[in-house]
Amino acid sequence: MSCRTLGYLPKKKGGGGICTPIPALTWLCSLRRHLLWPLIPQRGYRGDSPTDSGKDVLEIPLPPWQERPDEPLDTKRARLLYESRKRGMLENCILLSLFAKENLARMSEEQLNRYDRLINEPSNDWDIYYWATEAKPTPAEFETDVMAMLREFAKNRNREQRLRQPDLEYLFEPPR
Repeated sequence: MSCRTLGYLPKKKGGGGICTPIPALTWLCSLRRHLLWPLIPQRGYRGDSPTDSGKDVLEIPLPPWQERPDEPLDTKRARLLYESRKRGMLENCILLSLFAKENLARMSEEQLNRYDRLINEPSNDWDIYYWATEAKPTPAEFETDVMAMLREFAKNRNREQRLRQPDLEYLFEPPR
């Protein structure tokens, strides 16, 4: 197939060598693309558009949070560690898993209950993240010593590199 058939002009006489596009053909293709673009249906997420009826949104009610007063402390710490690591959004997985690694072992039973409530009662993980990073004010019912600890931890005053969750080897080390 020659360069001319493909819409290109040969640079050298005789048809050999590198080909360059025919200017008129390039302009025509560009014009066709600009004229037809508005007519081609676009795919992709539109965000919160005002014409969105929301009929396709399925709301699944979450069961209400319940305190577990008879749960042994070791079991509670293990469960909270797991729940801190498996949040569903990476920002909270990293923040809460590192916070849990540093603080769960030395928290009192009351603090563990407040932490349990903090990470499990709100239905939106973004709320927890915004409260911890002080992007939004914390509601009064979650404004506790544990929330203050989490906010202080989120400030990262030591400038630690927090790019991933901690490995689980620390679980087998004696508490400090």
